[in-house]
Amino acid sequence: MKIRTNELILYRDFNDDVFKRLVHVANNYQSEDFDQEKAIGETYDCINQIVTLARIHGFEGNLWNGYLTYLLTTNENAFSMACEKRGAVSGTLNQLALHDLKIFKEAYEIDWETVEKQLGVHFFGLICRYEDGKNKGVIYSHGLQERINELSVVLRAAEDEHQMYEALTDFYKDYGVGKFGLHRAFKMMDRDGDALITPITKTEKIHLNDLVGYEIQKKKLIDNTKAFICGQRANNVLLYGDSGTGKSTSIKAILNEYYKDGLRLIEVYKHQFKNISEVIAQIKNRNYKFIIYMDDLSFEEFEIEYKYLKAIIEGGLETKPGNVLIYATSNRRHIIRERWDDRRQKADDVHGSDTMQEKYSLVTRFGETIYYGAPDQKEYVHIVKELSKRYGIDVKEDELVKEAIKWEMNHGGLSGRTAQQFMNHLVGIRALYK
Repeated sequence: MKIRTNELILYRDFNDDVFKRLVHVANNYQSEDFDQEKAIGETYDCINQIVTLARIHGFEGNLWNGYLTYLLTTNENAFSMACEKRGAVSGTLNQLALHDLKIFKEAYEIDWETVEKQLGVHFFGLICRYEDGKNKGVIYSHGLQERINELSVVLRAAEDEHQMYEALTDFYKDYGVGKFGLHRAFKMMDRDGDALITPITKTEKIHLNDLVGYEIQKKKLIDNTKAFICGQRANNVLLYGDSGTGKSTSIKAILNEYYKDGLRLIEVYKHQFKNISEVIAQIKNRNYKFIIYMDDLSFEEFEIEYKYLKAIIEGGLETKPGNVLIYATSNRRHIIRERWDDRRQKADDVHGSDTMQEKYSLVTRFGETIYYGAPDQKEYVHIVKELSKRYGIDVKEDELVKEAIKWEMNHGGLSGRTAQQFMNHLVGIRALYK
């Protein structure tokens, strides 16, 4: 039976050609005019690519099935994007999807052992029973990795395309599709002048409870983010204040808290602000909520990138879509550097107040501003004590406090970051001499 990949409609375009090359081998290996020597070389090349994919994603078992499942879970098309975070849809797309899944069903059932014998090649049998006990993958979280492996087994065992449809749409509803469905954080990169949104495969597993104190600040951030996720009105947020107080940590923790609810984060640097419109164009019609994240935001007088940001947040002709917010952190309340001269009327500046308003106008576009102040010594000691409990540090309290104060005096002053660094030092040293 020929696998009709040329008849695929929705699931037609893939980033690699391994699927089509191996299906071509399976379809034609018995033909008289089949170039067997060339096919053997291509087959080994494809096996290499599949094993590499399995290694970085943590796939096990039947790697051919895993590879097909990978294609189905990452291919962004009209059907898969309609189903992401919503589940099965109605209409013509269903019929088109069932048509394609029937073809994939045939691909899942290819008898590679027979192909292997005919060509005189090896290792198909091995990749159909692939094991790597130490491999947890470097791309997906452990839970997502296990879910994709389970989905692979379900799709292979499905009786027909209708069962495949149910399993696949359930997956799309729970996780989404493609890079936005299978990753939580992204960065913007330039590719030949175009803005490319690229997944960040390793993010900190930090949660809000890991940040000691700042309960009022965290609640404000949570409330605004919850409203955003629920489709209610929400504000762009500026977290400002002293260095090392947990501003960036809070945003990373918010992402981990609400990732399963469809929250995604895209990190953008100020030299990329002129391309933010391109980023928004790529995400505005997706069924996720995106936070565009700007860390340590500040501008000198001569830097004009803030003008791009002002237009994006509020003031440009094109309306910012409802699934996008901007969260920024800064050590400066007004973001743009100010001088005392700005407050004095200059002889060559007819409208001095207008100059000041120009500098203030960026921060006023953030509807929610949250202040993170440095702790006093009492609060710093409290943070150290709480962290020591979490890390299981068995040290007399007076000795712990004494060493913590000595540490902060020599390592950046009173802050949550300093407390964490002291704890890292303490844990590391104790582990060495245990």
